[in-house]
Amino acid sequence: MVFYKCLKCEKKWQHPVDICPFCFSILERVKTTKAKVIAKSKVSIPSLMHPKVPYFALVLEDEKGIRFAYKSIEEKMIGEDIHFESNINDDAVAIWRNNYDLLDSIEIISELLGGFNLNSKSKILILPTLVSSTHDYLRDNTSTEFLSAVITFLHDRDVKEIKIATQSFDDYEIENLAQKSGILDVCLKNKIVPFDLSKGAFVKKGKIEISKEVEEADLILNLSILKSGKGSSTENVFKLINKENYFSLKYLYSEEEMVLQIKDIKNIVSIGEAIYPQRVDKFPVFRNLIFASKNSVNLDAVFNATGLVNQLPKYLKNIDISNIPIVGRGILEVQRNIDILL
Repeated sequence: MVFYKCLKCEKKWQHPVDICPFCFSILERVKTTKAKVIAKSKVSIPSLMHPKVPYFALVLEDEKGIRFAYKSIEEKMIGEDIHFESNINDDAVAIWRNNYDLLDSIEIISELLGGFNLNSKSKILILPTLVSSTHDYLRDNTSTEFLSAVITFLHDRDVKEIKIATQSFDDYEIENLAQKSGILDVCLKNKIVPFDLSKGAFVKKGKIEISKEVEEADLILNLSILKSGKGSSTENVFKLINKENYFSLKYLYSEEEMVLQIKDIKNIVSIGEAIYPQRVDKFPVFRNLIFASKNSVNLDAVFNATGLVNQLPKYLKNIDISNIPIVGRGILEVQRNIDILL
């Protein structure tokens, strides 16, 4: 977790604060990696935000002496260390609940998948979700704050070559989508020129024509805006395919066969934004979660299992999520839905 500490009066906050309200000093961003249990309490009465009981409310203390609250479904002993194991398995799905700092959550989700091995020579292609000419708050597209946090994450790791690219598969001009959604403003603020993939070159890979940008990038960050009842992450990966080629394949093949066409693209990490995911009726609800995986199909399957509906794309219906390695926040199966623990 990340805390904000005043170097002068040594007061600390969990939420982002730029200036200390007591002495007006600039705060330092302090990251903690280890914590132990110093107090615990068993909760047996359900509440609106915590309906599943019993659970344990813990007080943790990190190596810097900072104390904070934590919820656990498992009972922990006083003095026991709290840590999260990473998993480099390509099929693993990482889940994290965002607290106050999106950058912190993206850093943690990266660590849970073993890190992205980034350096100053890394070439990164960011593939945002950009499908509708709507404002940010409707959560049809990648949100501006999420994209900004991902760019900051890359800059903090000294990545200098960043491209933001996608294309439109309908009648909307991609330039209009980028402007209305606010993504263009984020690009300009960070001095990144957005690129329309449809205007670039494509290379033949089996039955698909894939953007040449895929071969030139060391890592593709597929930023999907998760929506209940949809394979949002997998759906966005198709934006790397030539538009005419995509529609011809979609006409000839089933959903399951279409997904198989993109499974060989290995340098993709999908990061699913579920801060305010849309329900099936397109109404955004507060979930405050982030998902990540190198397997976009597994990510979509796990996310949709957390919803209140079961209207899934055909290629997700037969996936047993009990066979998918999950790291980060634990999940508890309740009937046919999944509760993600704080």
